[in-house]
Amino acid sequence: MARNRSRNRQQKQYPRLTHPLVRDPASGELRRATWDEALSRAAAGFTAATAAHGPDAFGMFSCARATNEMNYVAQKFTRVVIGTHNVDSCNRTCHAPSVAGLSAVFGSGGGTSSYAEAEDTDLIVMWGSNARFAHPIFFQHVLRGIRNGARMYAVDPRRTSTAEWAESWLGLNVGTDIPLAHAVGREIIHSGLANRAFIERATSGFEEYAAEVEPWTLSVAEKVTGVPAAAIVDLAHAYATAERAQLCWTLGITEHHNGTDNVRALINLSLLTGHVGRYGSGLQPLRGQNNVQGGGDMGAIPNRLPGFQDILDPPTRAKFEQAWDVVIQPRYGLNLTEMFEAMESGALRAVYCIGENPAQSEADTEQAIRRLTSLDHLVVQDIFLTRTAELADVVLPATAAWCETDGTTTNSERRVQRVRKAVDPPGEAREDIDIICDLARRLGHDWKFTDTEEVWNELRGVSPDHFGMTYERLQEHQGIQWPCPSTDRLEPSYLHGRLWETDPARRGALAAFGPVKHDPPVDLTDDAFPIRLTTGRRLDSYNTGVQSGGFASPLRRGEYIELCPEDAARYGVTADERVRVSSRRGSVVAPVWIDPGLRPGLAFMTMHFPDEVDTNSLTIEANCPIAGTAEFKASAIRIEKLPVTAMRS
Repeated sequence: MARNRSRNRQQKQYPRLTHPLVRDPASGELRRATWDEALSRAAAGFTAATAAHGPDAFGMFSCARATNEMNYVAQKFTRVVIGTHNVDSCNRTCHAPSVAGLSAVFGSGGGTSSYAEAEDTDLIVMWGSNARFAHPIFFQHVLRGIRNGARMYAVDPRRTSTAEWAESWLGLNVGTDIPLAHAVGREIIHSGLANRAFIERATSGFEEYAAEVEPWTLSVAEKVTGVPAAAIVDLAHAYATAERAQLCWTLGITEHHNGTDNVRALINLSLLTGHVGRYGSGLQPLRGQNNVQGGGDMGAIPNRLPGFQDILDPPTRAKFEQAWDVVIQPRYGLNLTEMFEAMESGALRAVYCIGENPAQSEADTEQAIRRLTSLDHLVVQDIFLTRTAELADVVLPATAAWCETDGTTTNSERRVQRVRKAVDPPGEAREDIDIICDLARRLGHDWKFTDTEEVWNELRGVSPDHFGMTYERLQEHQGIQWPCPSTDRLEPSYLHGRLWETDPARRGALAAFGPVKHDPPVDLTDDAFPIRLTTGRRLDSYNTGVQSGGFASPLRRGEYIELCPEDAARYGVTADERVRVSSRRGSVVAPVWIDPGLRPGLAFMTMHFPDEVDTNSLTIEANCPIAGTAEFKASAIRIEKLPVTAMRS
């Protein structure tokens, strides 16, 4: 077999934006403009769209890589200046099901544990997560936990780099997470290992849950999931009998058409065993962007105001109406997925896109680009001239949040940390908040923030979970986890300890089991498309490659279609041979990589190299009805050898 050859790849480099751009009506091309012209064009386009079609014709795509302060101002612009709740971010493409599932059970959408607890726990379950590649900082805590004696189980269709560290790897079939979780739950119940005291005191809906999992016997689950019955028993007993256990997941759970149900199935296991609300025992969704947690916390989502407060709650609305001097509509806005659908119908006419690249990150990219180009007005505010920016009517050059601005970000463990400006931005690039406020002034709202601390203090005034986090305290403690309602104390590192209180009044709302049903992937494999494609990340690259692509890496090898040795032999293809990969939506050409960690019938690709191989042109826009996240993890494809002439070219 030919050996795979690693290549030190440097992808397409997207130019740094250093001055505003506007689309010339005569040539149709983007040209340099002054800030005054660009902002006037941006404001005029928003005014025209909302005057003709109402405020809900506007949508804001906020940025999960920018600061909390920027996200706060962006959602405030959407709600106060425009008058709509149509604001969202890339949270929708990744962990929106985690937020939906956790908030439905506990009333809060954040992970329940701190990173340090992975070092002190007894058992770690990595479910649908190649954290060694996708979350390498968190994985250092996992490795410390293993060195301290923790056992680790990996549940993943691929035998990943993370699975190499596991005591046991459960290689399930793509899209069978619910059957596997139900079989684990049934085994725990039938073996008498359920934490009955916790269930009776702190939960509701157990009987319905027990009835739902009852049909998922070990033999049935083995047939559906592909995981041996003995491995299911082993995981069930290990998780139920551990004194402390961490259940972690990433996009292998959420990026499905039933992602929220997948999350609920895992939460059910924690309720069944009492592995939540205690130090070392909890649920940890690992967020992919540096501030995707913070973006949601700041209200850059369509159903929550800052502090994750429900828009439909009258006292909450009254508080914000007083603080912002505006009437807040008692209804939810459109999420990112719904906004793209509204582009299709013509209901959404103008978009303000800050730091996102949906032209390459959305499922079914050809459809996404067509919808973006159908808009009357698209304004992109970014640090690079991305593929999305190339489609815009106005392009505004902003600062890099991690080094060119001040503020805060919030990571997966709910820890708010300071970010400090280290260098000046290039050319005419301006602070995100300054740009938004300048636009707000042109639209009749004279906002003046002297610095980011003033923005943060405004947020603290309306969000009880953040009230105790002054800039001074954040510096003193090198970051603080929410909730932090007081300036004179810190809360425990874990959430929902109230569930262990004996006093019902202190215990509060019960945590509800969520009976969910197995629902196979939408894009079925058949004779025409016999291979299941799943997608993910690699250690050397970041998302669509715009930021990481400008830097060479000895690990980077470009995009491949990864196959197991058996499938490569069956199709008569060798390592590095270019093949055509087709789904029901599109087709790409990619070289072959041989990976013995894959099983027959399963292929793997990433989204890191869309300019070479547009993987998302293959994926399907089958969305979770609760969270709106697409099924990036389960497409049906076929592989075809190319003619010799095509291979040589």
